[in-house]
Order: sequence, then structure tokens, then C-alpha cells
Amino acid sequence: MSETYDPRHTAVLLVDPYNDFISEGGLNWERLAPVALDVGLVDHLRSVVAAARGSDVRVVFVPHRRWQPGDYDSWSYPNPTHRAIQKKHSFALGTWGGTFHPDFQPQEGELVAHEHWSQSGFANTDLNLLLQQHDISHVILIGVLANTCIESTGRFAMELGFHVTLVRDATAAFSAEMMYAAHELNGPTFAHSIVTTEEIVGVLEGLSGSS
Repeated sequence: MSETYDPRHTAVLLVDPYNDFISEGGLNWERLAPVALDVGLVDHLRSVVAAARGSDVRVVFVPHRRWQPGDYDSWSYPNPTHRAIQKKHSFALGTWGGTFHPDFQPQEGELVAHEHWSQSGFANTDLNLLLQQHDISHVILIGVLANTCIESTGRFAMELGFHVTLVRDATAAFSAEMMYAAHELNGPTFAHSIVTTEEIVGVLEGLSGSS
């Protein structure tokens, strides 16, 4: 990798690490499992988060809105994802499914952005403010889903002037075709770097003690 990352100005954005997505038994796990298991999603998330914490790179949690009764009921233009959440009650507040996977719990000093209602972690949240106030210039995106929240958050980050890195096997989608679109078709139009877990972990581990 030719990219340079300064731990003082780099953050890993961990998007939507809910049980409903990435834990067996979660409401969306059955659809995600074929791709998630194929790429080693959860193990790769663990590796990137551990490497970030070991190198003093900031970990920022970017969570989706946790469903509550009445959500989207009176909206003028709910999208198909909103309608699916209305039906399934994905990430419901106060439930196991709406709780972060046990291996991905915020540690002291880590940031948790306000919940996003749709796909971008930036739209109608405080994520941009948090990153600016902590002098972040480079963001490394991991989590789910590759072709929705990861892509939308990454594209928004680029528009705001951040350097964007996608980690192709530290994310997953509901089909191989969606993964291909996320990394081969759409990702190159906004991401500055698209890498593997092995590559980004090697970079992060090399930052240890450099800040």
C-alpha cells in the first residue's frame, strides 16, 4: 500500500455492528451469512478494530437508527429499506438484535455518532462534527452493508473532503453481485483506496508508537 496514515488524524468507522446483522440468529443474518462467511466478515472486523486500538487510531461507531414503534409511519417518502424495517423491526431499541455484537462494544474514549435514519452515517447526524473536532482527515470504513451504508457513508465522506479507505473483506452484502458493485463498480468512483483486511491491518500495526 502506498497510502500514508497518521494515527492522530485517522479513524476507523465501524458501521452498524448490530446483532441483527452480524450475529447468528439476527433478523438479517440469514440473508447476509453467505457473503459474510465467505469473506470472514466478523473475524476481519475483529482484526481491524484490534489493530486500530493497538495503534491509537480512533474507533468511531456509526449506528443505524434502532427501530421504535411509530418509526416511518407518517413519513411522506419512506424508502424500501424503511418499509422493510417497519415490517421486520430490525435493530429494535431494547432488544438483543438492536444491540452491538458483544465483540464490538465501545471502549472508554471511543466515539458513538448519532444514529442515522437511512444509509449515510453523516446525513442528519453529528458524525462530521465529531471527526472535525478530533482532527480526523482519513477514514477507514468497515461494517455493513457494503452497497448501502458503507457506500453512502464513504461517498458522503469524500464529498466532505475526507480521505476514504474501503476494506473489501471487512464488510458484507446480501449477494456477491452487490459486493462486486460496491468494490469494483462504485467504490472506485469515490474511495481513495480499496484494500484487504490483511493490508490495512499491516498498515495499522506499523503505526504503533508513531503518534
